[in-house]
Amino acid sequence: MLLWINGPFGGGKTQTAYEIRRRLPGSVVCDPEHIGFGLHRTLPPSLRGDFQDLPAWRQGVYEVLDLALRAHVGGPVIVPMTLVEPAYFTEIVGRLREEHGEDRVRHFALLAERGTVLKRLTERGLGRGLKRESFAVAKLDLCLERLEGPEFAHHIRTDRLTVPRVADEVAAGAGLRLLPDTDGPLRHRLRRIRVGLSHLRFD
Repeated sequence: MLLWINGPFGGGKTQTAYEIRRRLPGSVVCDPEHIGFGLHRTLPPSLRGDFQDLPAWRQGVYEVLDLALRAHVGGPVIVPMTLVEPAYFTEIVGRLREEHGEDRVRHFALLAERGTVLKRLTERGLGRGLKRESFAVAKLDLCLERLEGPEFAHHIRTDRLTVPRVADEVAAGAGLRLLPDTDGPLRHRLRRIRVGLSHLRFD
């Protein structure tokens, strides 16, 4: 099974993905951003726009996830990725569903109020607040508007949910059972910090 976890930038996708991986033995996280970063590094700086607009990114993501679904032996393939352009969504998620069936390709959109997402972006700004997250802020309203659409269901409201609870909601929606969350508040906080730091980019 593939679990695509969608949502605005700063919406908790990556934290949720790694929480599911922690509590679901055999599952793996496949992050399509790495394909985009690789394409950016290959291109001259003047051509480095939104990598989702590159046909090579969309085709590459489809092929990598198709291979993962066919060849991975174990638990679900978890994909944390913001994808709000309907045509691109159809090109990737739609094709995967046609090839593998809707029961094996599940999609979840993590939604929250604008203020909630801005607060989360501020917290991950490493002391620079929203200035460091300017791209995410610029895309926020478009993401929230698009993801409300029926084509992006299953919707999960996360304003009042912890990361473990969001993970529980995603798993329940996919018919999966996670191991119990035995972390206390401190360990949970440290896990979030570690996941956040491991996904920092400086280029």
